[in-house]
Amino acid sequence: MEKEKGVRFLKLPFQFNVEKLQNELQTIVTSKWNDHFNKTGYEGSWKSIALYAENGDENNIYASIEKVKITETPFLKECPYLKEVINTFKSSLISVRLLNLEKGSKIKPHRDYKLGYEDNCFRIHVPIITNNKVTFLLDDEIVDMKVGECWYTNVNYIHSVSNLGDTDRIHLVIDLERNQWSDNLFFSLAEKERFFILENSSQVHDKATIQQMINELKLQNTPASKELIIQLENQLLIK
Repeated sequence: MEKEKGVRFLKLPFQFNVEKLQNELQTIVTSKWNDHFNKTGYEGSWKSIALYAENGDENNIYASIEKVKITETPFLKECPYLKEVINTFKSSLISVRLLNLEKGSKIKPHRDYKLGYEDNCFRIHVPIITNNKVTFLLDDEIVDMKVGECWYTNVNYIHSVSNLGDTDRIHLVIDLERNQWSDNLFFSLAEKERFFILENSSQVHDKATIQQMINELKLQNTPASKELIIQLENQLLIK
């Protein structure tokens, strides 16, 4: 009998209003987007706008490894429907961003740091703009996300994204803490045990990857990047 695989991704039972999402996006799409700090991790243009961040700082696009209090940025104050979407999830927020992978761009294969349900947190994607030439590959499986849908992705597994279409690909990406509400939801959609099967998963980055992240952050030379450098350097010390 073939061994059951862990949950790599899961379509959640929420369908959001595409027209409202895209209309509100237009109010901020011409704003200043911040380049992703890991310059070697992608080709082309991959940018972010923070909707929640520490001290409400719209320029802070980093999801802290440690728990910190985050609040709305000025962008979200102009977007009541996006706030309604975020409030759908009855869990504490870790990070809330809009991520824009511009047309012709690619995110290289990588793993994120402790962002699977087995780490007591979870990442949600809500596509706002996409096209049929976007490929999200997670652990060698294509995750076909349509606009307005809602997906959990376990990004402890190797994943990559390519946008070969004629439009940008913009997702609302939310990181949240696991709690009873999320347990009730997730375990109603897949067997509980499958969320904790970890074969071929990496819950921590190797030293080389962490050092690469530190090097990229040093180029930013911002208060937020300096804080994250300290957290990553602490991870190197305990390895």
